[in-house]
Amino acid sequence: MKLKSVYICEKCGHQENKWTGKCSGCDAWNSFVEDVIDTSPRKHAPVQAKKSEKLTHSKAFENRLETGIGELDRALGGGIVEGNFILLSGEPGIGKSTLTMQLCGKIAGQKKVLYVSGEESVSQVASRAHRLGVKSENISILSDTNIESVLGTIEDEKPEFVIVDSIQVVSSVDIPSLAGSVNQVRACAEKLMEVAKNKKIPVVITGHVTKDGNLAGPKMLEHLVDTVLYLEGDRYQNFRLLRSIKNRFGSTNEVGVFEMKSDGLKEVENPSKIFLEGREPNAIGSVVTTTIEGSRPFLIEVQALTDKTAFGYPKRAAQGYDLQRTHLMLAVLQKYLKMNFLEKDVYVNVAGGMKLKDPACDLGILMAIASSFKHKHFPTDTLILGEVGLSGEIRSVTKLEQRLKEAEKLGMKQAVIPRTSEKLSTKLKLIQVSNIREALSIF
Repeated sequence: MKLKSVYICEKCGHQENKWTGKCSGCDAWNSFVEDVIDTSPRKHAPVQAKKSEKLTHSKAFENRLETGIGELDRALGGGIVEGNFILLSGEPGIGKSTLTMQLCGKIAGQKKVLYVSGEESVSQVASRAHRLGVKSENISILSDTNIESVLGTIEDEKPEFVIVDSIQVVSSVDIPSLAGSVNQVRACAEKLMEVAKNKKIPVVITGHVTKDGNLAGPKMLEHLVDTVLYLEGDRYQNFRLLRSIKNRFGSTNEVGVFEMKSDGLKEVENPSKIFLEGREPNAIGSVVTTTIEGSRPFLIEVQALTDKTAFGYPKRAAQGYDLQRTHLMLAVLQKYLKMNFLEKDVYVNVAGGMKLKDPACDLGILMAIASSFKHKHFPTDTLILGEVGLSGEIRSVTKLEQRLKEAEKLGMKQAVIPRTSEKLSTKLKLIQVSNIREALSIF
């Protein structure tokens, strides 16, 4: 065996013979990691040609297996397809192992399940299963990190559903590098993909993300798997969002919502009601806005606090909302409404640990900042939404009627919305505004 030290980009897999600061493949900085590859010549066995199949004779994949976890089925597009190769990613401690064990418990009523744990012993996995109330003779547990051993177990026991937790600790004896390296992650994932496709059994693998929020070897894994699910949320908050980033067998516009409890992840049927719990009536700097996650509208409380700075340079901080977008809202308020923030610290927070990226939340953030600045509260039963432009104009938003129906369901009485010619079917009192001056003059 002839070994060679190389440097591989974690972002795109580009390979260099020496370390460089910037990857020429994807322009990422400080993304190269050292790895070892085998450069000895290999003898390839002759490959026999396979006969192709006519497209009109092939069968569709629509035989879906419902997991019994409604929010997970929603993110998967209705269930799991046979041969589906699924990647579940997220930060360490976010609840990936909890969700996969609960999935085992549901699937075991229909299929024979093999749970492969590379990070924990059999007793540790059994302890989690006991805590979650998962008991079934159809579940087998294997604690091993060698992919060849795992594949041998699959061949012998012939499970109908496989979970591997996690792909970072699994390694192959054929790859002369450490577990978790780009080559190992890619090679092990490829072998598991072959099992899923050839044996037509669903395979779920979990993977941790790095400090930058990227999965180790993301491009190598994303193009291999059929579905990429991302479990996100604050570890110190109870709510978790299961977001579909890629799905070859369904839509990527669906999001599952869970609440972390002592006995596992519980589905949240009415997320808006949960996110608004504990809201103080007539609170200064508090506004209710709405965001679309997948195909569902969520009502969210956004909070803002302005205070005189104790330093020469005012501080701006945003939790759950883009800080650069916060700077834009401050600039618009300062330019067109003459609010002076040069000596004010500004803090923005999204209650419940949510992360807002929907531009429809702009007006809610802006009004919350203005409320704190003027020390004046807005009515508790008012929804505020709209995209704010740099000229102070308020632009239209998508799925407006759907957002209003969600607000109506939760007892809102009125809504401040962008001016529109669309006929809206709602019982809410609609206050249509064209710019931020009109919006603030209402209250």
